[in-house]
Amino acid sequence: MKSAILKNGKVEIIETKIPALTAPGAIIKVIACGLCGSDIVKIKHSAQNPDAKIVLGHEVVGEIVEINTQIVGNSYYSDNKTPFKTGDIVCLGHHYPCMECDFCKNGNHSMCKGFKATNISPAGFSEYIYVSEGHLKNTVFKLSEHINVENATFMEPLACCIRAIRRAGYVYGNKNIQKALVIGLGSIGLLMSLGLKAFGIEAFGLDINPKRQDFAAKFGIQGPDIDLENGQNQLYDAIFMTSGSYRAIDTALKYVKDGGKILVFSSVEGDFGYKNNEIYYRELTVLGSYSPAPVDLALSFELLNRGIIDLSGVSTDYTLDNLASAVDDIMLNKIFKACVKL
Repeated sequence: MKSAILKNGKVEIIETKIPALTAPGAIIKVIACGLCGSDIVKIKHSAQNPDAKIVLGHEVVGEIVEINTQIVGNSYYSDNKTPFKTGDIVCLGHHYPCMECDFCKNGNHSMCKGFKATNISPAGFSEYIYVSEGHLKNTVFKLSEHINVENATFMEPLACCIRAIRRAGYVYGNKNIQKALVIGLGSIGLLMSLGLKAFGIEAFGLDINPKRQDFAAKFGIQGPDIDLENGQNQLYDAIFMTSGSYRAIDTALKYVKDGGKILVFSSVEGDFGYKNNEIYYRELTVLGSYSPAPVDLALSFELLNRGIIDLSGVSTDYTLDNLASAVDDIMLNKIFKACVKL
């Protein structure tokens, strides 16, 4: 089968063996896999550790072609009552926590050592992958016929955003009267904005790239509201940082209300941070969010399954053989999001 690897900092497609089902789990024939920003970061930084094994691709939709377990659907999604079987079309997440360690018991599931150790094999950008029994219990969801493949590839990254929104203190289904600003309107910024709206929060978005600002507007995400009478920007109860630029830190401090929250969901180049006295005197809360827990994956799937969030038209399609071109086009800002279809 074909599979993507990194060699000398470049994406290459190699021929390798189809994974064998030697442990409880399933073999999935990949139908599509989204190209995540974290994949781009791995590629950019691969030269720093050329001997590291780097898994590329995790936003997977595929068909179960072999299975040797009787797992009855996903443990966190109540509508799945029958066992997984061959022929099921599924979407999935690539990590799952142990649910027993101190990190898991305190709600920091993505800090769990088990979470970090689990992954799909060999990589999402492959014709076939192996998923464990633990994946089937925690991160795999059966698609109904009305969900298109493009939407389903967003299940895991949307779950990352849901996790961030929850860490900021918001509860799905509660009535919220707060305003939030997302800084950075790449694909994650768009997902974060749509997730906030699904939580009932009045969401706005800001990006220095006018094309991204215009693209977000097509999904109902407007730029920061302006107090025309006083010529000032409105301030926000929460800022969600999805920009990879350290300059966005000052922007966040400019737009957040005193007593507000800044949720960091991005890395930046260099050793930059938030000013101690700004946090102290303004009583700001600055917190981070990394990856989703199984419950976040379940809510993400529900929002996509019910059509509450629709991402049709966001991705540009590529073949696996053209994955390197997709990477280049993302890096050059020629496209918004890439989806590799097999």
